[in-house]
Amino acid sequence: MKKLALYIISLFSCFALLNAQETKKIIVENSDFVDRNQDEIPGATVFTGNVKVLHNGVKINCNKAYYFDQENYIKAFGNVRINQGDSITLNSRYAEYDGQKELAFATGDVYLRSPESTLTTDTIYFDKKNQVAFYNSYGTIVNKENTLKSKSGKYFVQSKKYQFNTKVVVTNPKAKIETNHLDFYEESGHAYVFGPSTITNEGNVIYTENGFYDTKNNTGKLLKNSTITYDNKIIEGDDLYYDQSRNFSRAVNNVKITDTINNMVAKGHYAEMWRDPVTRKDSIILTKRAVVITKVEDDSLYMHGKKILVTGPPEDRTIRAFNNVRFYKTDMSGKCDSIHSNNKTALTQLIGNPVLWNNENQMTGDVMHLIGNNQTEQLDSLKVLNNAFLVQKDTLSQNGYNQMKGQNLFGKFRDNKLSEVDLVKNTESIYYIYNDDNELIGIDKKKCSKINMQISNNQIETVTAFDKIESNLYPESEFPENARRLRGFIWRGDERITSKEGIFPEEENLIHEQILIESRKKALEEDVPMEVLPETLEYDKNNPDNKDKKTVEKQP
Repeated sequence: MKKLALYIISLFSCFALLNAQETKKIIVENSDFVDRNQDEIPGATVFTGNVKVLHNGVKINCNKAYYFDQENYIKAFGNVRINQGDSITLNSRYAEYDGQKELAFATGDVYLRSPESTLTTDTIYFDKKNQVAFYNSYGTIVNKENTLKSKSGKYFVQSKKYQFNTKVVVTNPKAKIETNHLDFYEESGHAYVFGPSTITNEGNVIYTENGFYDTKNNTGKLLKNSTITYDNKIIEGDDLYYDQSRNFSRAVNNVKITDTINNMVAKGHYAEMWRDPVTRKDSIILTKRAVVITKVEDDSLYMHGKKILVTGPPEDRTIRAFNNVRFYKTDMSGKCDSIHSNNKTALTQLIGNPVLWNNENQMTGDVMHLIGNNQTEQLDSLKVLNNAFLVQKDTLSQNGYNQMKGQNLFGKFRDNKLSEVDLVKNTESIYYIYNDDNELIGIDKKKCSKINMQISNNQIETVTAFDKIESNLYPESEFPENARRLRGFIWRGDERITSKEGIFPEEENLIHEQILIESRKKALEEDVPMEVLPETLEYDKNNPDNKDKKTVEKQP
């Protein structure tokens, strides 16, 4: 009879609560015992045993519950489990649920499980109306291979996104993310960071203040104050893309690549980089006002080409520049069609219509080789092969040029200045000779097998001819103007590059200025997190590779 009475009381309670469902009342059922005398908790009905609570799609199971009918409020004790369909399951030792506000509170060994991840923390809140769970008591989230730890965080049920606004650390076998602002999409494993953030993975350290990182494919897109550091290189740019699996990086606009081993800096507005961790044979392609700046003793050499390639390991680095190559150093500048330079051999080859100015000396020929000294980091020697020509404008005459030509030219440098020159085979010269009072004595014209010049303070001091010498010294009045140029003479002084800015063609300067204008406009815009990418919004977990890389890697 006692059991029957309890059953009738329980059944009556269920019917009463079912009638209240239309007013969104909490429903409690399947309880082994119901106490309505309110001795234990005034204003509450106490349910014990296998308690089940229902409210607007939320199910709560527990060992004991206090139900406050007037407030539409419930307190649950012991083995509490809160379910919302298949979207989330929350386990704890204790929980409260407000039926009016549709807000749940759980504490004590809290365990929140979604289809893609689990969260453990001490205390959590669940806002059913807005479908948001949040905590402020340190939590650990495990999402497949990713582990996220933070003091506080939110979980958005519909978008399946975790959001953190305090220090959070994400670790997986391939990467570690540290930031103060992170949006993490649990299905795709896509992470969006905002503010100072560091991503560390095998051999690389990435810094950004606004970016995206795909934890599954280890790819990233970085938009503000971003750098990628690996081995001896630091990569900077307005827009960086990174792919760990391919060891590939791409940089767009205001690109700067620093090679700390070779004292080299490469700049431009577009660059692609590949690295090989095994062979260390890295490569860089640089375009859009590309320049490579190399430290040479206390000076720097600036080299520009429409396209510049840097390849090889640090100790055997090769630089190739193509199309309208120009370079400048305070005491030397030049132009050619292409350049090939290697730091191991210290050999720089100027190929295709080369011209070199060393202080006041202009040298031309079919091919030029500049040879350096790796010990002193200074220029050692020069070779001009085929149709070698050296011209120096005479500083005292109005339109005179000192000229030397031969099949080949071999020069020696001292303190990066041309100090000695040998011209060999079929050599000719025209040279203006002055006395100690700088009065013109005459113009010397000669032919011989070899000419040696000694140069000091950028001026030719002595000229010595060897073998089969034919020489004539003409008074200026007896030497016609049209005879004062050797065959093949070309003066290219108007092309001479006199500053590091002069290495860039006008069309590339226009590109540069436009990009700088766009960068300044962007800097004035409100600093907000980057927009969520289509591959995140359209992620298909059944076909995870359908869009992941293609959209992010798409060139601008």
